[in-house]
Amino acid sequence: MSPPSPIAGARLLFSLDPAVSYLNHGSYGAVPISVQRTQQRLRDETEANPLKFFAQGLHDRVAHTRRHLAAFLGADPERSALVPNTTAAVSLVLQSVRPASGDEILLTDHAYGAVALAVRRQCRRVGATARTVAVPLGAPEAEIVSRIRGALRPGRTKLLIVDQLTSATATALPVGRIVAAAREHDIPVLVDAAHAPGMLPVDVAAIGADFWVGNLHKWAFAPRGTALLSVAPGWPRRMDPLVVSWEQDSGFPQSVEFQGTLDYTSWLSAPAGLFVLRTLGLDEVRAHNAALAAYGQRVVGEALGLAPADLPEPGAAAVSMRIVPLPAGVATTFPEARALRQHIADKLAVETAINAWGGRGWLRLSGQVYNRPDEYERLAERLPPLLQGLR
Repeated sequence: MSPPSPIAGARLLFSLDPAVSYLNHGSYGAVPISVQRTQQRLRDETEANPLKFFAQGLHDRVAHTRRHLAAFLGADPERSALVPNTTAAVSLVLQSVRPASGDEILLTDHAYGAVALAVRRQCRRVGATARTVAVPLGAPEAEIVSRIRGALRPGRTKLLIVDQLTSATATALPVGRIVAAAREHDIPVLVDAAHAPGMLPVDVAAIGADFWVGNLHKWAFAPRGTALLSVAPGWPRRMDPLVVSWEQDSGFPQSVEFQGTLDYTSWLSAPAGLFVLRTLGLDEVRAHNAALAAYGQRVVGEALGLAPADLPEPGAAAVSMRIVPLPAGVATTFPEARALRQHIADKLAVETAINAWGGRGWLRLSGQVYNRPDEYERLAERLPPLLQGLR
């Protein structure tokens, strides 16, 4: 398997430390230099006259940004709101859905850890139940939909939460078909699309979920703290902000977006990130990143003695994260996974993601335009002896 040709000049767009192989774009993203400068100009504008920045025209600027980002994602801007991140949006939705005693909220076993924590906390508060449906890694779409449909309990399931692209297992789920299955029983669905914007082709309206939220600070080159929450008709008037502000009576989306003295510069800079993405070529970036992640998965997997059949496929062509199973007994718990990630960073100067899922440790590799094939090749050469030294 050959690596993709690099996108000319792309590496120079970022300020990443050249002494570190940054193979973990999926966790926190990386902001292009031009977008950093756009945000700094907005911060300078804020500090030149804070009152003017917040009191004159900020609402219109945020609304304009929201329309721009919503159009990119195929969402209705009037039923969308800018939020800090997917995790914040999940808590907002949980509060707005208002589960009660006897209700349940259904997750898959691929759900992001912080989302599962938020669900369990909300359920404890009201006497509801958090329930998990197992979805085998590598299961075909029909089986995924069947398993989730079979786990729904009409009259009890208050909300279904599914990932468009799972974090720990880098698997694209057929969210459109899942939403349709839940719709048969009038069960609301929240799609956690934290990794989707910029990486995957997205049409929020076509997915048809009651709630869809995605981060733009991962794969769409926005500054951190930028996400879009879109809700279906009938839900805007029911959205209950986590914090009450002066815009409470304005209703959604303003009641959600305006929380006093937030740093709005990350949102206002987000269109500059999309400009970088489009300038590089959206289709070219997606194809490059997916192919590079697949190359990295293959060379590291081979170095660990794994056959191609042992390496999970992501379920969609544009997925630019891939996972590699670690040797049995390595990083099987969250603390062990966190410690191994730090050990790899310290000893090999490589940033990766290590996750514990399904009783096994998994190495997750990302592919981004600033990465080079030799970074994965060096990891493949040096990782096996490092893991051997842990035994």
